[in-house]
Amino acid sequence: MIYHYFGGKDRLYVAVLEHVLGELRQEELKLDVDHVAPIEGMLQLFDFTYEHFGKHPELIHILSGENLLRARFLKKSSKTPVVASPLISLIGQLLNKGKHSGIFRSGIDPLQLYVTMVGFAYFHRSNAHTLSVIFESDILKSDWQAEHKRYAQEMMLGFLRKDPT
Repeated sequence: MIYHYFGGKDRLYVAVLEHVLGELRQEELKLDVDHVAPIEGMLQLFDFTYEHFGKHPELIHILSGENLLRARFLKKSSKTPVVASPLISLIGQLLNKGKHSGIFRSGIDPLQLYVTMVGFAYFHRSNAHTLSVIFESDILKSDWQAEHKRYAQEMMLGFLRKDPT
């Protein structure tokens, strides 16, 4: 049936990649940041991203595996670049709104910011087992996660603000 519906295992895997990434984008785009202050909008987007990776470890696993394969299967996807682009535009709108209101500094690239936000949400989780052993601290404990999220929010806001005080 895999060959009938998908044309093979490789195409099934691409469909799975498209599905998990598409799910993330669909949920991100449901966030209503048009009617909130720029800082609140960025925090909503960051909080959602942080929580989504926490609730969906399968996304971390599949992305980690695909990175080990140098995005071999993701390169075969025609949908993934299309679903990613609206998010970068949304971040750009928030950045412009914040810059024009005098809250955010200028010169921030939306893609660079998004990759940084994902790094805050992803890296410690994708490496939790090794980090936990090396530093003898359970990185996946809820109190550690909450503290890390607070640190990440503060760093992101400090980076965005025109006047970080």
